[in-house]
Amino acid sequence: MKLFKKKTVMQDYDRENKKPVIKASICNGEQVAGFKDVHTGKIEEVMLIKSEADLNMFKNMYGIKEEITKEY
Repeated sequence: MKLFKKKTVMQDYDRENKKPVIKASICNGEQVAGFKDVHTGKIEEVMLIKSEADLNMFKNMYGIKEEITKEY
């Protein structure tokens, strides 16, 4: 029984100018979730992804329903 559940705070991002991406390293497999500016291509890193639970937390935090693309 869990008495104290970690609350997920909904955050928002500019859906017209940014898209969610996972930046993955070819060398060590490190993955970082963030948002890519569609005009400049610059990626704003938000959080490190160590497991599927981290990815689900990122998607829930920003209300992302679609599949997130990976960029190497």
